[in-house]
This record gives sequence, structure tokens and C-alpha cells, in this order.
Amino acid sequence: MTDLKTLIEQRHSANNFIEGVKIPKEDFDAIFDLLKLAPSCFNIQHANYLVITDEDKKEALREAAFNQYKIHTASAAVLVLGDKEAYKKVDSIYSGMLNLKMLSKIDYDKMMNDVFNLYEGRGQEFQRDEAIRNASLSAMMFMMIAKDKGWDTCPMIGFDNERVSKLFNIPENLEPVLLITMGKEDTSKRRMRGYRRPVGEFVTFETFNK
Repeated sequence: MTDLKTLIEQRHSANNFIEGVKIPKEDFDAIFDLLKLAPSCFNIQHANYLVITDEDKKEALREAAFNQYKIHTASAAVLVLGDKEAYKKVDSIYSGMLNLKMLSKIDYDKMMNDVFNLYEGRGQEFQRDEAIRNASLSAMMFMMIAKDKGWDTCPMIGFDNERVSKLFNIPENLEPVLLITMGKEDTSKRRMRGYRRPVGEFVTFETFNK
């Protein structure tokens, strides 16, 4: 296991992959088992994943993603989806805690009310925003865990949402958030890491000056 500092320094977006490399199912299982611990609002767990390794399906996805070559060479294309209706399943998250007496009935009822009041009170735009926010948190953690397992990744938004949703029969409640290509980077074609702004240019403490 790589220490966190080294892991962060080594992870970058891979634009070229070694073609023909297979990712063992056991690696995906291990990644997703850790990914369950990703944070989410009220622990609702908005993030869903569609893993595509079949070559024909990857090529169909490539066409819907403006023919980007990295999808062709990647071992897998992973669609990160945010559930706009995740809040409706909050009972399945907390009922076990109620039954095990980890939550009192009063606390459980308050939790149910708080969740529904927040998500239904703020409407569909908020529900979509929340799906994207929370799925994005999960996606970053996915890429870090994948790197720790020896796999390189690249997050992408260059795809046709509607076409992808139809292509893979994605339910309407699931919002396509990101596409992550995954595999072994072809380091002979690696780009230099892009310029990073100094900390003082993007961090402000306490308040912004007028």
C-alpha cells in the first residue's frame, strides 16, 4: 500500500493506455468494497457505477464520447452515476440502525423528516445538484483507490449524456456525472504534468477582501 502523499503525487490523468490489459474482477471487488466508505450527504450514498469492459460495448461508448481514442485502449470505461432520488431510499439506510437500537425512534423519525424536507423542499434542481456533488466525491475516491491498486485512470465529461443513457438503458433517476477510463498507462506517451497554481493563488483564509 502506497502512503497518501506518494499516492497523490503519482496519480494523474492518463491519456494513453496499454491496449489489451485485463483488470481482474477481484480488483474491482476490492476497489468497490473500500469505496463504500466514501462520504455522502446524510450517508444516502448517491453514487452508482456502471463498469464496461466488453470491447464491443466500449466501442459503442467511444462513439457516444466523440470517438476519444483513450476509451478504445483503456481496459475499462467506468460511468459514474448520481441517483437523483437517493433520498427516497433513506429508510433502507437507517432502518437497520433503528432495529439494532443504534438510533432511537425519535432520532430515526427526525432523520427521515430532515432528509425529505431538505430534498423535496429544495426541488428537482437541488436533487440533481446533490447527485452530481456526492457522486463526484465518490469518483475522486475511486480514482485514488484504483491508483493504490496499480491502475491508472482519467476522468472525462466529454460524452453525450442522452446517447449514453439510451445506449446502456440507464434509469432516469441516475444522472451520468463522469466517465472514468481505467487501465495501465502507456508511459512512453505520457504528457508532462500541467502547471499548478501556487497555494497563495487559490487559498484564502477567513474572508475575501472587498
